[in-house]
Formats: sequence, structure tokens, C-alpha cells
Amino acid sequence: MKTPENWIIENDQLTRTFELKNFVEAVEFVKKIVPIAEEAQHHPDIEIFSYKKVKIKLMSHDVGEITDRDVNMAEKINQIA
Repeated sequence: MKTPENWIIENDQLTRTFELKNFVEAVEFVKKIVPIAEEAQHHPDIEIFSYKKVKIKLMSHDVGEITDRDVNMAEKINQIA
């Protein structure tokens, strides 16, 4: 499986940290992810930290590993980043 651009595998999850300009932009970025996740019925773990960084973690919990669903979601998130 090919890891999407700028994503890493950490603790058996596809992970990427995005750094935005400020807290408001971090929240707006997360809000853009919500409809994508809802449409796919695949919900990432999302953490806002250091007021402007957003960490996204993807793993298919139903099978306990990274799947094509995770890779596809990561690629969609890359498109809106």
C-alpha cells in the first residue's frame, strides 16, 4: 500500500499533522473534513493542539489496520489542505 503524500504510519495508523495560521483556521480546516468523513462513513481521529496544529489519524477500526478506505480518505484530506 502506498502512503499518501506527507502522511506517515505511526502506531499502525496513517497520520499527518497540518499547521495552520491560527486557531480559527485550524477549526475551519476540521470543519472541511466533516462532510468528507460523513459521506464516506469513515471518521478519522482529529486533534487540535498548540492552538494551530491539526493531527489526523486514520485506521479502519473494524479490521484493526490501515485499508484502502484510509488511504482514500487521506488523499481527500490532502486535496482540501
